[in-house]
Amino acid sequence: MQTKANNVDPKEIEKFSAIASRWWDPEGEFKPLHQINPLRMQFIQQHCAGVFGLTTLDIGCGGGILAEALANAGAQVTGIDLADAALEVARLHALESKVSIDYQFISAEQFAEQHSEQFDLVTCLEMLEHVPDPAAIIQAAAKALKPGGKIFFSTLNRKIKSWLLGIVAAEYLLQWVPKGTHQHDKFIQPAELLRMTDAVGLEPVAMTGLHYLPWRGFYLDQSNVDVNYIVCLCKPL
Repeated sequence: MQTKANNVDPKEIEKFSAIASRWWDPEGEFKPLHQINPLRMQFIQQHCAGVFGLTTLDIGCGGGILAEALANAGAQVTGIDLADAALEVARLHALESKVSIDYQFISAEQFAEQHSEQFDLVTCLEMLEHVPDPAAIIQAAAKALKPGGKIFFSTLNRKIKSWLLGIVAAEYLLQWVPKGTHQHDKFIQPAELLRMTDAVGLEPVAMTGLHYLPWRGFYLDQSNVDVNYIVCLCKPL
């Protein structure tokens, strides 16, 4: 297992920092995140019966796309990341949007040690496939969650289909995201993710796939988790 100090890939930080200024351009490199965010929020709100008033931690918040949506829905949001350039963009956009979010430059592991069982809701979306030790992030996320709280992870399934759609199509053919954004060997199969969450005592609630069709756009489909998927879990009382 990686230590707390090095559970970060400097190349990943550099990659996202280089395009940090374009986090909030809906037609830029983060266009897919802008398009799927309403679906992510729909899934989160559905399984939390709304997020109004919930103390919420967004791990790997980046430029704040999800964090702002949660705050606008009434959650009390803290967003953490180790990409300082993205955090600066997130803070500036929050000021412009007149939304209150506590953004912090800190690792998930260190933050969880300081804030054990303090959050009703924890989210960690599109982040696990970018770190050396995803199990350590999952452990930290679970530690920060209150008993009875809900936690959400999303990532990409390690299958040939996800390589074709998530890398070949998204990065090279459609050019939705910069080339090199993803590494297929870092994708996580649902069974692997659930083994990691089970190891820290989290109980699965629901899982759904996130898909795209040219004539339909992005949509959720719980019967197919071959490419992108999101899972909701709870921490027992």
